[in-house]
Amino acid sequence: MLKTTSTTKPVYAILVAVSIAHLLNDLIQGVIPAVYPLLKEEHHLSYGQIGFITLVYQLSASIFQPIVGAYTDKRSHPYSQMLSMFLLAVGTLLFAYAHNFEFILFSVFVVGVASSIFHPESSRIAFLASSGKRSLAQSIFQIGGNGGMALAPIAVAYIVLPRGQWALIWLLVVPLIGHLVAYYIGNWYKKKLLAQEKSVKNPIKIPDLSKKKVILAVIILLLLIMSKYFYVSSITNFLQFYTMEKFGISEVQAQVYLFYFLLAIAVGTMLGGIFGDRFGRKYVIWFSVLGAAPFTLALPYVGLTMTAVFIVIIGIILSSAFPAIIVYAQELLPKKLGMVSGLFYGFAFGMAGIGSALLGYMADKTSIAHIYSVCSYLPLIGVVAALLPNLQRVKYYNN
Repeated sequence: MLKTTSTTKPVYAILVAVSIAHLLNDLIQGVIPAVYPLLKEEHHLSYGQIGFITLVYQLSASIFQPIVGAYTDKRSHPYSQMLSMFLLAVGTLLFAYAHNFEFILFSVFVVGVASSIFHPESSRIAFLASSGKRSLAQSIFQIGGNGGMALAPIAVAYIVLPRGQWALIWLLVVPLIGHLVAYYIGNWYKKKLLAQEKSVKNPIKIPDLSKKKVILAVIILLLLIMSKYFYVSSITNFLQFYTMEKFGISEVQAQVYLFYFLLAIAVGTMLGGIFGDRFGRKYVIWFSVLGAAPFTLALPYVGLTMTAVFIVIIGIILSSAFPAIIVYAQELLPKKLGMVSGLFYGFAFGMAGIGSALLGYMADKTSIAHIYSVCSYLPLIGVVAALLPNLQRVKYYNN
């Protein structure tokens, strides 16, 4: 892996602030799948329609990210996070009062666009504040998002479900707080950009790999993202229905099981960042994607208690890969940080959306239990991580 000789410490105040902003952003994003059982009952939706809601949201959250990232590579906008929080508030308001399927689709589309604006520049800020500890910085940033996703089903269970869909209006406080945090981050980022303009620019380290090997590595990483997010989509969108149908638990209890999984993802993300800096990104990626396979293969055949245990283990192992994948990709293409970050976050969201739509269609045609049997084989795709090149050898590019 690329090594840094920097002796400065990460800017933890900014990393924590970006993580908090990510938590607030993804808390609203996480409300969408968490509220599916309520929407299904109130609007008489099929599993296919549930999957299509996720597809629309995830596509709007993915298609624009590489475009935003490529644009900000050329022209950074320090306060872009504030725009994303404004759109998040608009989307939340629309979602609270969406009275039919088409209105629901439009509201989640707006929420997705907010996410597209948020992630590329936020990932770049985490990179700039890392002072060389890139996996750690990326995991601090990512754990905020995971924490927000984990809190979403709890917020839905205790705020929205007892009152109905309109109670989503109470969650407007989340993007309002996020707007203040984004302003603080923007002030730091603006000063950082001004300081970079005045300073002597150091050569950029790029891996000593042929263009063909770089393209192959990117394709492998995207394939690993696909397998990971197809599986994660099966849990985040359908675990409530699976546990309610198979074990006969209540809707609130099902939300708690989803919380276990999302909390495990937050823990795994932090561990992946720590181990990625210490042992190398490639090895964390290899272990994370392939290591979950024994547990995903066993999940459809265990009882309620072991289901809780296994989804926690799966969440920890699977999520440890993402910070390593993002940083590995940034180190492959260090001259295009925004575009790379947008591409990988966008691709992840897109795969989650496509996976949700396909799994929803499959569940309508077969059963909820069947989709977990099919998805259990997805982590085996992780064997392709063995083909990733090492990045120790570098050359320099004068920016």
